[in-house]
Amino acid sequence: MKQRTITAVVAALIFLPIVMLGGLPFQLFVYLIASIAIFELMRMKKIARYSIASAITLFLMWSLMYKQEMFGEYDLPITKSEITLLAVLLLLSYTVLVKNRFTFDDAGFLLLSAIYIGMGFYYLILTRDANLEYVFYALFIVWATDTGAYIFGRIFGKNKLWPQISPKKTIEGAVGGIVLACAVAFIFQLVQPLHSSMIVVLLVTVLISIAGQVGDLVESAFKRHYAVKDSGKILPGHGGVLDRFDSLIFMLPILHLIGFIPA
Repeated sequence: MKQRTITAVVAALIFLPIVMLGGLPFQLFVYLIASIAIFELMRMKKIARYSIASAITLFLMWSLMYKQEMFGEYDLPITKSEITLLAVLLLLSYTVLVKNRFTFDDAGFLLLSAIYIGMGFYYLILTRDANLEYVFYALFIVWATDTGAYIFGRIFGKNKLWPQISPKKTIEGAVGGIVLACAVAFIFQLVQPLHSSMIVVLLVTVLISIAGQVGDLVESAFKRHYAVKDSGKILPGHGGVLDRFDSLIFMLPILHLIGFIPA
């Protein structure tokens, strides 16, 4: 617990000032943590990080995260859809060149990983560009959901939520996470209004609290499938980047897709 607390404090002291600064430094920092996250997935799958396939995947992910405003008016010469198609063709061709030592399954895994990580962190950049308050709202909901799930699970937890994926999570904990998230959102809305209607904010909070928990379960399913305890070791006591950002990169796209965060 002491190690977790120290890591959390140090990480917050690094992450929060960069979030508040915004702009290019924040975007480059997001590129860095996204790159670490996708290397963590490659490690789970036992795909070499220094290979042609990993280079193609990294380029695809970076392209999906790219915003025109990052480097002035310079835009990508082709669309993101065309880059994705090119990556598909290159990865499939690579399976032939290495005589199936790199398989079709490996190619599919890398493509899905690039989209999952790339688009998830792309929406983190979009959220910060929209307004700092939305980033803090999302972070508070993630933290409240995790805290509520832990406390309610320890006190009231009897019914397992999904034992095959995450044996310690309970239905009571999941509900408790949503309840505490709504309480935090209620206070946040009073202090820093996000919408004209408190009811809308609470309904959105329920939705993204559930989405965040699904994102956490998805990452737990990855780890269980590939028989690893944590996605990485970069954050002592917490695991890897994916262990900390799995909920956030699941909920942020939903906040944008439902129009809660202005484009």
